[in-house]
Amino acid sequence: MVRQLGYTRVSTSSQDAQLQLDALIAAGVQKRDVFADVTSGSKTAIERPGMKRLLEYAMEGDTVVVWRVDRLGRSLIDVLNTVTMLRDRGIHIRSISDGIDPATSTGRLMLNMLATLAEDERELIVERVNAGIAAARQNGTRLAP
Repeated sequence: MVRQLGYTRVSTSSQDAQLQLDALIAAGVQKRDVFADVTSGSKTAIERPGMKRLLEYAMEGDTVVVWRVDRLGRSLIDVLNTVTMLRDRGIHIRSISDGIDPATSTGRLMLNMLATLAEDERELIVERVNAGIAAARQNGTRLAP
Protein backbone atom coordinates (compact mmCIF):
# COMPACT_ATOMS: atom_id res chain seq x y z
CA MET A 1 0.00 0.00 0.00
CA VAL A 2 1.42 3.35 -1.07
CA ARG A 3 1.19 6.04 1.59
CA GLN A 4 1.27 9.80 1.29
CA LEU A 5 3.21 11.34 4.17
CA GLY A 6 3.10 15.07 4.78
CA TYR A 7 5.79 17.34 6.16
CA THR A 8 5.36 20.90 7.44
CA ARG A 9 7.89 23.34 8.81
CA VAL A 10 7.63 26.82 10.25
CA SER A 11 10.58 28.76 11.60
CA THR A 12 9.13 30.06 14.88
CA SER A 13 6.36 29.16 17.29
CA SER A 14 4.64 32.45 16.44
CA GLN A 15 4.12 31.19 12.88
CA ASP A 16 1.23 28.92 11.96
CA ALA A 17 1.53 25.82 9.78
CA GLN A 18 -2.25 25.63 9.21
CA LEU A 19 -2.00 26.73 5.56
CA GLN A 20 0.51 23.96 4.90
CA LEU A 21 -1.57 21.40 6.81
CA ASP A 22 -4.77 22.35 4.96
CA ALA A 23 -2.99 22.00 1.60
CA LEU A 24 -1.58 18.59 2.54
CA ILE A 25 -4.99 17.30 3.66
CA ALA A 26 -6.62 18.67 0.49
CA ALA A 27 -3.94 16.77 -1.49
CA GLY A 28 -5.00 13.51 0.16
CA VAL A 29 -2.58 13.23 3.08
CA GLN A 30 -4.21 11.92 6.25
CA LYS A 31 -3.71 14.25 9.22
CA ARG A 32 -2.21 11.36 11.23
CA ASP A 33 0.50 11.04 8.54
CA VAL A 34 1.74 14.63 8.79
CA PHE A 35 5.10 15.22 10.44
CA ALA A 36 5.85 18.76 11.62
CA ASP A 37 8.75 20.88 12.75
CA VAL A 38 8.91 24.31 14.35
CA THR A 39 12.52 25.17 13.74
CA SER A 40 14.72 27.40 11.64
CA GLY A 41 15.39 26.41 8.06
CA SER A 42 19.07 26.82 8.88
CA LYS A 43 18.99 23.44 10.63
CA THR A 44 19.60 20.55 8.28
CA ALA A 45 16.69 18.23 7.65
CA ILE A 46 18.21 15.35 9.59
CA GLU A 47 18.66 17.62 12.63
CA ARG A 48 14.93 18.35 12.84
CA PRO A 49 12.85 16.06 15.11
CA GLY A 50 9.80 15.92 12.82
CA MET A 51 11.90 15.10 9.78
CA LYS A 52 13.78 12.44 11.77
CA ARG A 53 10.46 10.78 12.65
CA LEU A 54 9.32 11.02 9.03
CA LEU A 55 12.54 9.43 7.78
CA GLU A 56 12.21 6.60 10.31
CA TYR A 57 8.57 6.01 9.32
CA ALA A 58 8.78 6.30 5.52
CA MET A 59 9.19 3.18 3.42
CA GLU A 60 10.00 2.47 -0.20
CA GLY A 61 7.08 3.46 -2.43
CA ASP A 62 5.75 6.13 -0.05
CA THR A 63 5.39 9.73 -1.23
CA VAL A 64 6.49 12.64 0.94
CA VAL A 65 4.24 15.61 0.23
CA VAL A 66 5.26 19.18 1.08
CA TRP A 67 3.44 22.45 0.55
CA ARG A 68 6.53 24.03 -1.05
CA VAL A 69 10.00 22.68 -1.64
CA ASP A 70 11.52 25.33 0.64
CA ARG A 71 9.86 23.57 3.60
CA LEU A 72 12.55 20.92 3.21
CA GLY A 73 15.24 23.52 3.94
CA ARG A 74 16.66 26.88 3.00
CA SER A 75 20.06 25.59 1.97
CA LEU A 76 20.42 24.32 -1.59
CA ILE A 77 22.70 21.56 -0.37
CA ASP A 78 20.29 20.47 2.37
CA VAL A 79 17.26 20.39 0.06
CA LEU A 80 19.18 18.41 -2.56
CA ASN A 81 20.63 16.05 0.05
CA THR A 82 17.18 15.45 1.52
CA VAL A 83 15.62 14.80 -1.89
CA THR A 84 18.51 12.51 -2.86
CA MET A 85 18.28 10.61 0.43
CA LEU A 86 14.53 10.07 -0.06
CA ARG A 87 14.87 9.07 -3.71
CA ASP A 88 17.74 6.67 -2.91
CA ARG A 89 15.37 4.93 -0.50
CA GLY A 90 12.67 4.67 -3.18
CA ILE A 91 10.56 7.41 -1.57
CA HIS A 92 8.88 9.87 -3.91
CA ILE A 93 8.59 13.62 -3.29
CA ARG A 94 5.70 15.83 -4.28
CA SER A 95 5.55 19.59 -3.83
CA ILE A 96 2.00 20.91 -4.02
CA SER A 97 2.52 24.64 -4.71
CA ASP A 98 5.61 24.25 -6.87
CA GLY A 99 4.31 21.29 -8.86
CA ILE A 100 7.78 19.79 -8.73
CA ASP A 101 8.36 16.12 -9.52
CA PRO A 102 12.03 15.25 -8.88
CA ALA A 103 11.52 11.96 -10.74
CA THR A 104 11.75 13.90 -14.03
CA SER A 105 14.69 15.86 -15.42
CA THR A 106 12.53 19.00 -15.66
CA GLY A 107 11.41 18.48 -12.07
CA ARG A 108 15.01 18.20 -10.90
CA LEU A 109 15.90 21.38 -12.80
CA MET A 110 12.99 23.22 -11.16
CA LEU A 111 13.94 21.80 -7.77
CA ASN A 112 17.49 23.11 -8.15
CA MET A 113 16.26 26.54 -9.20
CA LEU A 114 13.74 26.86 -6.36
CA ALA A 115 16.18 25.54 -3.77
CA THR A 116 18.73 28.13 -4.96
CA LEU A 117 16.14 30.90 -4.65
CA ALA A 118 15.19 29.70 -1.15
CA GLU A 119 18.84 29.76 -0.10
CA ASP A 120 19.26 33.26 -1.51
CA GLU A 121 16.16 34.45 0.36
CA ARG A 122 17.56 33.10 3.61
CA GLU A 123 20.88 34.88 3.02
CA LEU A 124 19.04 38.15 2.34
CA ILE A 125 17.11 37.80 5.61
CA VAL A 126 20.36 37.27 7.52
CA GLU A 127 21.92 40.32 5.82
CA ARG A 128 18.91 42.49 6.72
CA VAL A 129 18.92 41.34 10.34
CA ASN A 130 22.65 42.01 10.64
CA ALA A 131 22.24 45.45 9.03
CA GLY A 132 19.44 46.26 11.49
CA ILE A 133 21.58 45.21 14.44
CA ALA A 134 24.51 47.28 13.18
CA ALA A 135 22.26 50.33 12.71
CA ALA A 136 20.79 49.92 16.19
CA ARG A 137 24.25 49.71 17.73
CA GLN A 138 25.40 52.75 15.76
CA ASN A 139 22.42 54.66 17.15
CA GLY A 140 23.43 53.72 20.70
CA THR A 141 20.97 50.90 21.31
CA ARG A 142 22.34 48.24 23.61
CA LEU A 143 21.45 44.74 22.54
CA ALA A 144 21.35 41.68 24.77
CA PRO A 145 24.07 39.12 24.02
